[in-house]
Amino acid sequence: MTRGYSLEQDLRLLINNPKYSDLEIVCEDEKKLYGCRAILAARSEVFDRLLYNGMKESYEKQISFPKINSAGMEIILEYTYTGSIKEESLTIDNTIEAFYAADYFQLPDLQDFIMKTLKNTNFAKNYSPELLSKVSGKIPLTEDNILLNLLVETVANISLNNIEFGRLSITGLQCLLSCTYEKEKPFATPEYEVFRYSAILVAKQVSNDAHKILMRQLPTLEQLENTNSIKLENEFTDRQKVAKRLEPLIKFIEFNQIKARILIEIIEPLEIIPSEIIVSVYRRKALSNDSDSNGIRGKPQKPIDFAESNYVWDESARGSKLIIEDNGKVVRATNDLRVRQNIRAKMILENEGIFEWDVIIEKDCSASWVGVCASENFNYETWAGDQPTGWVLGSNGRCYSGNRVYNNYCQSFGDGAKITVHIDMNKRTCSFTVKGTKYPEISAWNNLPSKLYPVASLCYPGRIRIQPR
Repeated sequence: MTRGYSLEQDLRLLINNPKYSDLEIVCEDEKKLYGCRAILAARSEVFDRLLYNGMKESYEKQISFPKINSAGMEIILEYTYTGSIKEESLTIDNTIEAFYAADYFQLPDLQDFIMKTLKNTNFAKNYSPELLSKVSGKIPLTEDNILLNLLVETVANISLNNIEFGRLSITGLQCLLSCTYEKEKPFATPEYEVFRYSAILVAKQVSNDAHKILMRQLPTLEQLENTNSIKLENEFTDRQKVAKRLEPLIKFIEFNQIKARILIEIIEPLEIIPSEIIVSVYRRKALSNDSDSNGIRGKPQKPIDFAESNYVWDESARGSKLIIEDNGKVVRATNDLRVRQNIRAKMILENEGIFEWDVIIEKDCSASWVGVCASENFNYETWAGDQPTGWVLGSNGRCYSGNRVYNNYCQSFGDGAKITVHIDMNKRTCSFTVKGTKYPEISAWNNLPSKLYPVASLCYPGRIRIQPR
């Protein structure tokens, strides 16, 4: 671009450019960056005090910042020169450093930009475990730390089972648990899964053998439903090492939220939890009228309420042989429809929150299907389960998406069955309640799109009603 047309573009030519600089900036990682002292001083009072104080820094050509990483300093230079930064400039490696560097140099507008970027894009959702791991190593971690609170809230709304080991550090996990311990904050992970994740994460740091043993000894809640018993392994030689490393996390795990049967059959035999903690939990459960809590810490997030007028099928988004009746609440198939077609509801499921609705199978067909779909490339004339943008449960008890089948999700159902669809847009997951029985999240559907619609698939003589839960 020709110079002189854009002040911002011209100033970008000066960023970290030795040709136009009179100052070397040495960072924590010993990397050297270059800046113009006049521009830096004009844009930041901190730089002004450092570079024009009459002391040696006013005359020397080099200044050191032993607590600021070069990744963060590069963002500082971009902002001080241009008054803005590009969204793509923020990465998993520099966001935390840039936020704390902005605080050091008293650049609140830059901090606000970083926070808005994290809130309004998928950046925080995609990388929140890694970012929380990085921020947990910074000091101080106070309750009014807005960046910490945002990342804790974001990670708390992700099931730990969906965070691969290695993405969240032990320090990051401790930070998450301490900030949500006995607090009335929404939390996505059942407490047994919190313990399981913590123990396996620690074991992974101890040895491969310890990791493999605990992977076998600590099944997920979903696996426990299909497991009669767990065979104890006597060759757990690293038991004491695991117990020692687990100590910082143990005090932030709410064991009273875990069912007594799991404590007795799964956790206590491992001998990695101090016996006094186990005894204390047993005593608390014995003295309580409710021996088992709801199994999850914090305050359950309430489903988002729609106006009743939203619980209707969409005339403009249906197969050609589907007919809408009863003021939009019922859809049925014509007599000649032999292959399943789809219809979506008017409700839009997007942003964050919990969404739930009921579907009544007033008349089953060869297999009636309910679930969600995305609008992109979705064909209403072709069964939703064959499409990559459809996620549906059938009256045969199977789940389908993109022609991939997940067998035996639930018992089959037919005429008169009520199915509740549960969509958690915080975690982008889906689960169903069928005829009063709540079934777990479908683990393979753990990254649903950010915008969805309720959907149903049917053929003759199918007839399906949608209604609020």
